[in-house]
Amino acid sequence: MKLAVVMDPIERIKPEKDGTLDLLLSAQSFGYELTRFHSEELRISDGKPLGIGRSISVFDDINSWFNYGSENEFCLNDFDVILMRKDPPFDMEYIYSTYVLDLAKMNGAKVINEPSAIRNLNEKVSITLFPNVTPPTLVSSSQQDLRSFLNEHKKIVVKPLDGMGGRSIFIVEKGEKNTNTIFEEMTKNDSKTIMAQKYIPEIKNGDKRIHLVFGKHVDMALARVPSEEDHRGNLVMGAVGEVRKLTQRDKEICNQIGATLLKAGVYFAGIDVIGDYLSEINITSPTGMREISKNSEVNVSDVFFKALQKN
Repeated sequence: MKLAVVMDPIERIKPEKDGTLDLLLSAQSFGYELTRFHSEELRISDGKPLGIGRSISVFDDINSWFNYGSENEFCLNDFDVILMRKDPPFDMEYIYSTYVLDLAKMNGAKVINEPSAIRNLNEKVSITLFPNVTPPTLVSSSQQDLRSFLNEHKKIVVKPLDGMGGRSIFIVEKGEKNTNTIFEEMTKNDSKTIMAQKYIPEIKNGDKRIHLVFGKHVDMALARVPSEEDHRGNLVMGAVGEVRKLTQRDKEICNQIGATLLKAGVYFAGIDVIGDYLSEINITSPTGMREISKNSEVNVSDVFFKALQKN
């Protein structure tokens, strides 16, 4: 069995946290031969999806986590599975990569996640498909809309639609003198669409990362508890990770969204839950698997590859 992964340079990852490495370690244990591609190495020639790739072996070792083999040109049609694991920003180059992967999918490769899903389901906006399990949410470029939303909810979170890792996320309270400046900068003076959500005070107890595998939840979550110096539940911003069992509400949220995501071609997702609410659906390169496997008996990546064998 052959597996291709489109990812950022493996030389630069943090092996103790990196979710792509976790997936590759599991794939290797399931017998897959691994080949690494960078998105800029992909192309279409005479209708064939091609790329320059390198064979790779991976190791669960924070000091030496990979070895490269030979570099060759490959036709992506020849792979059984292709993992699209390039991190955002989700720009036009990202979209062009999905067009190459579309051709591979049409010719029989299993692309995780499906290129159409990656294009159609923005990781922030896609939660609006499920208003019954989300906090009050606004998607707009209008500063007036944002001011009205703030007046209604008193304390809100604003964030860009194309970010990751907690970058450029602001908490805004009614009456703050920096409010107009934040709205101006975030919307680029009414020209850039952003998201605003009612502030959920339960963030102090952690922003839970829950994985969905072929529409079904994995039973352990990674709660990322913000530090006293920061409001963001992101490990890269200093939050502390705690592995916890899913609550009944967590499972209810997963059950409400799982089938819809699976139908759209999302086979592996990392959703974020704060308190009783869904706040994001991460489908490009969700992480958190390393921390869960190290601190529980659940290996999320193994769960995924077992499910893949059945699907």
